[in-house]
Amino acid sequence: MAATVGTVLWGGFAIGAAFGAVAQRSNFCTMGALSDIVNMNHWGRARMWLLAVAVAIAGATALHASGQVNLAQSIYRRGASLPWLSLLVGGTLFGIGMTLAGGCANKNLLRLGGGSVRSLVVLAFMAISAYMTLKGLFGQWRASWLDPVAVRLEGTPLQDATLGQALGALSGLGAASATLAAAAVLVLALVVFCFKDARFRRNRLQVASGITLGALIVAAWYLSGHLGYGENPETLETVYFATNTRTLESLSFVAPTAFSLELLMLWTDKALHPTLGIASLLGVIVGAALVAWRMKAFRWEGFASIGDLKTQLVGAVLMGFGGVTALGCTVGQGMSGVSTLAIGSFIALAGIVAGSVATLKFLLWRAERE
Repeated sequence: MAATVGTVLWGGFAIGAAFGAVAQRSNFCTMGALSDIVNMNHWGRARMWLLAVAVAIAGATALHASGQVNLAQSIYRRGASLPWLSLLVGGTLFGIGMTLAGGCANKNLLRLGGGSVRSLVVLAFMAISAYMTLKGLFGQWRASWLDPVAVRLEGTPLQDATLGQALGALSGLGAASATLAAAAVLVLALVVFCFKDARFRRNRLQVASGITLGALIVAAWYLSGHLGYGENPETLETVYFATNTRTLESLSFVAPTAFSLELLMLWTDKALHPTLGIASLLGVIVGAALVAWRMKAFRWEGFASIGDLKTQLVGAVLMGFGGVTALGCTVGQGMSGVSTLAIGSFIALAGIVAGSVATLKFLLWRAERE
């Protein structure tokens, strides 16, 4: 068991470090990509992100189809209902929050690796908000008002709410064939959209980064869902080792900040242990820091003003609540979640994009008026 836990933790750290290094080098940022589109009609970074999504979907679907992992056990697909309101509201609030905070959880981790004290404060407030949404006051609001509004799957053709199951119900295809067909169509559409732009095709850094980031999502699924899956010698149960959700996971950066904070505050509590999420989060910071040092871009950075501080802290709180309520962030849902083809992940992602774009347009309108 110790060897398996160590494999998951060190593997998660290595995957996180690679993710942080590549993202830092390529300036990967979903909020930045949306800002480029809204403000400059430039799709370069968006295409890099969508290429990563295509690779993640292709790889995750291949792992599931070959029996290497069981994505139906992931939090994105597990459950007898589709809590659409939580996913949509959480995603929208996360999108608003990441725009106010100048970047999502991943971007703030990258900035922290580059020396941003501002991002450390943002991440701390996001972690507190996320923890309150998991186990505190915000969690009571989420459980009472949002989670009960859901579509029940019992009595429907959907065993779990995925694009593959939906296609199978509409077309009469078997579940496996429908899943492969849905994944193939989506991947092909994303790849065509990305590479039809000559400018993007010539940008080797963005192309290579998109492929690599998507592959790292797949690697995390394999790590937790295959290498980290085995028999617990104490209980003789087959379990997923070293994950906070007790099931297979890929990269996600909101809830792990809360679990990291909990572990640091309750370090002597023997019931708490490092997990894949915590290890990968630390890896992202280290990988980003190494690239920042190598590129001589490391510099200490604080808040520009009190107004800037207030705005970013509001954004951090919204990201913490929204990220937990939506079951993930721009990476957790926007890459890991959608790679499982879960309908809920696409709902959450739509909320994130809508919230961010609306906030970007509002900020632009306000700046033009001033």
